[in-house]
Amino acid sequence: MSTQRWPEQGFTLLQLLLVVSYSQSEESLCRRRGDPEIPQLSKDGDIMLGGIFYFHSSWKNKPNNYTQKPPLNFREFQFAQTMFFAIEEINNSTELLPGVSLGYHVYDTCGSVVRSLKVALALNNGNDNVPLLSDGSCSRPVQLQAIVGETSSSPSTAIATVIGPFHIPLISHFATCACLSDKSKYQSFLRTIPSDYYQSRALAHLVKHFGWTWVGAVRTNDDYGNNGMATFSEAAQQLGICLEYSVAFFRTDPTEKIQKIIDVVKASTSKVIVAFVSHLDMDVLIHEMSLYNLTGYQWVGSESWIFDSQIAAKDKNRMLDGALGLSIPKAQVSGLREFMMDVKLFNSSNDGLFTDFWEALFGCKFKQSQSEKIQRECTGHEDLTGVENGFTDMSLMPIFNNVYKGVYAVAHALHDILTCNKTCNTSHIKTIRFKTKEGEVVHFNENGDPAAKYEIINWQPRQTGTLNVLLLLKQVPVSVCSEKCPPGTQKVLQKGRPVCCHDCLKCAEGEMSNITDSITCVRCPTESWSNDRRDACVTKEIVFLSYEDIMGMLLTAAALFGTSLTAAVAFIFFRHRKTPLVRANNSELSFLLLFSLSMCFLCSLTFIGQPSEWSCVLRHTAFGITFVLCLSCVLGKTMVVLMAFRATLPGRNVMKLFGPTQQRLSVLGFTLIQVIICVLWLAISPPFPSQNFKEFKDKIILECSLGSAVGFWSVLGYIGLLAILCFIFAFLARKLPDNFNEAKFITFSMLIFCAVWITFIPAYVSSPGKFSVAVEIFAILASSFGLLICIFIPKCYIVLQKPERNTKKNMMGKRVPKSF
Repeated sequence: MSTQRWPEQGFTLLQLLLVVSYSQSEESLCRRRGDPEIPQLSKDGDIMLGGIFYFHSSWKNKPNNYTQKPPLNFREFQFAQTMFFAIEEINNSTELLPGVSLGYHVYDTCGSVVRSLKVALALNNGNDNVPLLSDGSCSRPVQLQAIVGETSSSPSTAIATVIGPFHIPLISHFATCACLSDKSKYQSFLRTIPSDYYQSRALAHLVKHFGWTWVGAVRTNDDYGNNGMATFSEAAQQLGICLEYSVAFFRTDPTEKIQKIIDVVKASTSKVIVAFVSHLDMDVLIHEMSLYNLTGYQWVGSESWIFDSQIAAKDKNRMLDGALGLSIPKAQVSGLREFMMDVKLFNSSNDGLFTDFWEALFGCKFKQSQSEKIQRECTGHEDLTGVENGFTDMSLMPIFNNVYKGVYAVAHALHDILTCNKTCNTSHIKTIRFKTKEGEVVHFNENGDPAAKYEIINWQPRQTGTLNVLLLLKQVPVSVCSEKCPPGTQKVLQKGRPVCCHDCLKCAEGEMSNITDSITCVRCPTESWSNDRRDACVTKEIVFLSYEDIMGMLLTAAALFGTSLTAAVAFIFFRHRKTPLVRANNSELSFLLLFSLSMCFLCSLTFIGQPSEWSCVLRHTAFGITFVLCLSCVLGKTMVVLMAFRATLPGRNVMKLFGPTQQRLSVLGFTLIQVIICVLWLAISPPFPSQNFKEFKDKIILECSLGSAVGFWSVLGYIGLLAILCFIFAFLARKLPDNFNEAKFITFSMLIFCAVWITFIPAYVSSPGKFSVAVEIFAILASSFGLLICIFIPKCYIVLQKPERNTKKNMMGKRVPKSF
């Protein structure tokens, strides 16, 4: 029955062995049960060391018919050779254990956890030399001081559990499972290779370094693969790496199970495979995957297979080209290669093992009988010169160095114990610290682990070999579930999928993200707005009616033109001030009206430009006061015309009540009321410059806030009241029989004035930003031009073009009034 699992069969066997041991202790005679376990390789010495390796890669618990030899594992022979080399060096040393020789018993476990347990107990009690029936007690001293091995983690956990109570150190050179650092379970376990606690996290950081966030995971279904991948998954999750799948297998699994794993890989979208598998399991996996030509994947491997050149040699389809991973740092053990090449030193008391090794090494066969025909007969004196196979490959020198350090660690601990004068620490091997002949410092931490050191290895094909160590890939593949979200977007997770799968949504207006893979968009400050790419906040455009705007230029030109036109009219009136027409139309009020009109034109310029405190105060108060002054003059002129006509009627003497003094006082009084309104407005809540963020999302409107709305509408209301009075009085005097009736022109001017300001109100309220200011300026200019043109242009026409009508007789003449 094929056995490869520790949990089910290992504990059953352990329980059986403990029961047997207990029952034997109750007997007076020591009886051996079962066949003795004979070491495959042994050498006598004063102090014995144990060695556990698997020279054969499989084991079946049934009689061997020798029709087919089990496969040999050359690398395990190399480990055993390294152990022998270190022991020979120590025995020949005059400084380390002088006068004390080391011997060894080495067993072949054939890759079986059950056999590993069995040979560990055999090393413990030495049942190989116990007769079938003995008169002595079965309780004997421990037969060895330490065990070198096992290569894998699962057998090491089983062995460490069994021999732990006996305080026999087990020093592994390649068992990396982080679980073995738990001293509450494996108190006597030590190793010369770092724990996977560090390797798994280093692999996660390596994957993250290349931007691979969407990966698949394959692991060996044992302590090494399961614990290593669990640690990797935890670290990967913290780094934002997602596993699309995580599958496990063992090399003895049925082909159908491995086929399912291959189907999972084929159906996946990730292009990176993290393989936490042993080299033997990798052999099986690569063999099966080669049948489907699964190329184009980026492999990331653990140290168990990534630096094994034999794995690369078996990759005929080049599926592993570009593989990346962590390896044990390079090391060198001087003299070891020459020792291994002298295979004549490799003798064994087990002729079967020696025959298997020799025939596999040289490709020959020992002749069993005279009649046997063989293609090539082994002589036992073959030379390794020119032979290339797994045994002559020295690429595993870092692991050989681990075996070498493990043997020397035991030797140094024994040396300290034998030379100490006082009571020695029973766990002395955990506290040793020494240097190898190559200068490497060897010591263990409190968990029995060495310092973690790794090298990054990258498989690149070359003509002289298959491996090439590099620090960076030449071409980095892409393996992500979703592409990175560029600045200006935010990640939105896809429902029901891992966190690495997301959509990229563009930030909303007024929001931005300036980093890659942002999980949220940030609202821009009030003074800023997001740009079109949504990757930055830019200062909002400052908007106000400036002199550089076309609209501002046109309004400025209109205001200056109106002022110039008013000045021209004033000049004409001044030149002809003694003419009947100018004198008959109250020249004093006319000049005051022209002055106020020029001020109305000029005050519109205060609305143009960037608002400031003085401009905001000036624009509304100057506008209100100048317009009231203008309308007061118009009202005075209208009253003069009306009263003059009434004064010509019999029995009327009203002109005495409305003489020049009264006219000046009326203009002053009407204007003073507006001044008082403006003073109260400025005192209570004056206009001030403000920033309007509400009108436009991406613009800041600089405007003058009204302060007190009551004050603003009071100013406009008072102007409107005077305009209505002017219109009423002018309308009443429109049909007076004078040849030149000024009231008719005032009526037209007031119609224009009222029409402009009535339409101004809805236009002003509905116009956004600087356009509201433009509407107000337009209303000022339009009403000013209306007054100027309607009242003064006809007079200028007569003065300049019809001087014959500019006579006192013509001014005093009567005409038949027409309907209006």
